[in-house]
Amino acid sequence: MPGGRRQRTMRATPPLVALAAAAFAALAVPAAHAETVLKARLTADIMTLQPGVRRDQNTDDVILHMVEGLVAYRENGEVAPLLAKSWTISADGRTYTFPLRSGVLFHNGQPLTAADAVFSLKRYFAPGSGWRCTSEFGKHGIAQVEAVTAPDPMTVQIRLSQPAPLFLKTLARTDCAEAGIYSRASVGPDGKWRSLIATGPFMIGTWKHGQYIELARFSHYAALPGPRDGNTGGKAALVDRVRFLVIPDSSAARAALLSGSLDVIDSLPPTELGGVRGDKRVKLLQAPSADMWVILFQVQDPVLADARLRRAVALTVDTAGLTRAITWGTSKPDNSPIPTISAYFDPAQAKLRQVNLAEARRLAKEAGYHGQPIRLMTNRQLPQMFDAAVLIQAMARQAGINFQIETVDWASEVEHYAAGKYQALSFSFGARLDPSMSFDMLIGDKKDDPRKAWDSPQAEALLQKTLGVDDKAARQALFDQLQQQFLRDTPAIVLFNATRISAVRANVTGFNEWAAQQQRLWGVALK
Repeated sequence: MPGGRRQRTMRATPPLVALAAAAFAALAVPAAHAETVLKARLTADIMTLQPGVRRDQNTDDVILHMVEGLVAYRENGEVAPLLAKSWTISADGRTYTFPLRSGVLFHNGQPLTAADAVFSLKRYFAPGSGWRCTSEFGKHGIAQVEAVTAPDPMTVQIRLSQPAPLFLKTLARTDCAEAGIYSRASVGPDGKWRSLIATGPFMIGTWKHGQYIELARFSHYAALPGPRDGNTGGKAALVDRVRFLVIPDSSAARAALLSGSLDVIDSLPPTELGGVRGDKRVKLLQAPSADMWVILFQVQDPVLADARLRRAVALTVDTAGLTRAITWGTSKPDNSPIPTISAYFDPAQAKLRQVNLAEARRLAKEAGYHGQPIRLMTNRQLPQMFDAAVLIQAMARQAGINFQIETVDWASEVEHYAAGKYQALSFSFGARLDPSMSFDMLIGDKKDDPRKAWDSPQAEALLQKTLGVDDKAARQALFDQLQQQFLRDTPAIVLFNATRISAVRANVTGFNEWAAQQQRLWGVALK
């Protein structure tokens, strides 16, 4: 819903708390009911149960089964109501009004009210909250939030400092936990986080750290009518429990699937395809995603501060060959932050760098590089990240550039990324369904946000312009300019967008993939 138009409308634990919630949910379960348990895989344990804080893809996938926002993404990348039943935007584009759906209950049996929504949103928007999208609503973001109020018990209003066409799309972001609404009982009297009590189709059950996290069906969930549509639409829980098993090793996960110890492997590494393809016990599903696999550079590092050395590294990389090798031909190479499936992926984005070792050597020499070792951090939990690091090391060596691979566990790598404590990093970003958000993952002031790889006032000014217009041709021209500057500055090397491959047992129904690269187990059943 672009800003600036007139009145547009879209329709649409603490032990005691956990015990009460479980007892409430159990009221609707017949005593003789034979429980169904759907077993899915996580590559690593989740980091927290606090939505949008200290998160990664595994954490997001689990939490979004429990928490819901005012709005959410559809399959086509548009935004639709979820806990809100509609929205309107004021004539000046600054005030968003969300009437809430009636009949929605939290997992502890209490009804959803505007007071809960205001409480949750104020915690997200507060400076220092740790929420993933705080910076998007800071002084360098799409707009600052001036007020969050409840005009009546079932209506929420958010007033912005300026019109922001991407406000709803930012609010719906999965890496920001959809700005999901939770009960005030989730937070203690001291303001500290206690436990997630939300409105989703599943609720927290048992979390055995490093082993599994189990969610229980919320039998009083208020589903929207119609079929599932992205993260909105009908989101019925069709099994009694979902158990996310932590299985870092891909081969072990594949063996568990074939033996029946797992029902779903979301995001199967291409290296494991040969072990399941053609097996009648397994169904394979594929979908292109809007993610981004990259090599990030610390542009403030003494060795890598010169853009000529970073460009030299990029000129050693055979992007198409690397993509073909580490994805087994399942994914598309891409040197742009804009994914290949985007409507904004035009010839400026589609042009791949060509290997030029002579030019790479010349640029490295001009930058004053003399073979100093450069630490390239990666992990083994996500095999494609490790494989990318190994190939980058080998390719760069042809031009005399000396990468030394440093392997850490995934949680440590995320922490190093968040603190900006690396020289080079083999990494990936989850799907973003708008190009401004893709570039925003990279662009920013490192003093405000150490995660940002591209600390460029020129790039930030261009990004801000993309946030303020909704005309496609005007935005395309800005994205093309950003692409040119990105290749010139080379704060990172984009390698490819993955194809999401999933393997499910033959008796699993209703599972599917989508471009947002998110594991969704509502609407999924066991025959």
